[in-house]
Amino acid sequence: MRLLLERLLHTLLVVWAVVTILFLMFRLMPGSPLAAYLHDNLSEEQQNLILQQFGLDRPLWEQYFIYLGNLLQGELGVSFFQRRPVLDVLLAVFPNTIVLTLSSLIVAYVFGVLAGAYLAWRRNSVIERAAVPAVLAIRAAPEFWIGMVLLAIFSFELGWLPSGGANSPGMFYDSEIDRFLSLDFLRHLILPVLTLALYLQGLPLLLMRSNMLEVMHDEFVTMARMKGLSEWSIVIRHAARNALLPVLTAFALGVGVSVGGNVVVEIVFSWPGIGRLLVNAVATLDYPLAQGAFLLIALVLIFMNFVADMLYSMLDPRVSHARVA
Repeated sequence: MRLLLERLLHTLLVVWAVVTILFLMFRLMPGSPLAAYLHDNLSEEQQNLILQQFGLDRPLWEQYFIYLGNLLQGELGVSFFQRRPVLDVLLAVFPNTIVLTLSSLIVAYVFGVLAGAYLAWRRNSVIERAAVPAVLAIRAAPEFWIGMVLLAIFSFELGWLPSGGANSPGMFYDSEIDRFLSLDFLRHLILPVLTLALYLQGLPLLLMRSNMLEVMHDEFVTMARMKGLSEWSIVIRHAARNALLPVLTAFALGVGVSVGGNVVVEIVFSWPGIGRLLVNAVATLDYPLAQGAFLLIALVLIFMNFVADMLYSMLDPRVSHARVA
């Protein structure tokens, strides 16, 4: 409980710091936050009325407390160009990003864990010597390049999969669940997920392989061999279970990082997610929408860091005991 309260306090402080930085960033930059909203055809009186409407005529400290009060009520302002509440715009695309992120991470980590355990078992074999450089090469390749190669093969050349978007034009569904479970959505999801999974699989694979190589020399593995257990049973039932802890932590952190790091993939595949929305908001100087998107991404990242830290403490009691001590 003490550890939980301590981590919760740290998380709240980080949230406050992020909120404050976002508030200052958009107001202390050169130019007016309403640069895209105001134009020369408006008189000075009209421009002052618009500034008053958005509360930008007040002192900075007063704007800050109004901003905090609005955030506590879930009010993020109104998008300049979409003329809709920012929260509604974000919630309309956020599920697409979550589905893309979780699907990619699950594929990447399931493959990475199994392949990493297998490569550790086949240490110094031809397969292991060929696989590790291949994994590093794929990890080093830019995401947009992987996406373009997959598009060229499976969409433009073979015509098996759509080239972009989340649904075909003219498709309507009764609910978001029906849309996510539709064959059309799944066909649009395959290439973005495959692109991200290929890019992300290097970390869990190499992490699992490294942990397995350390665990395979521990005493409990030697004891299992002395009992006459099969090598595959030792690898899966004993060594792999103990090597999974850092991988699970990396998965939780990966969710937070990927939510804001999918920008390139969402642009390449025209995926209607939070990253693509953020790029468009910055390009059009829609500062309330950009500020809201930054805040949502930061909150997800902070929350997943909190989850990863607590998960590590629960799975490995030595961590919490060491901190309390």
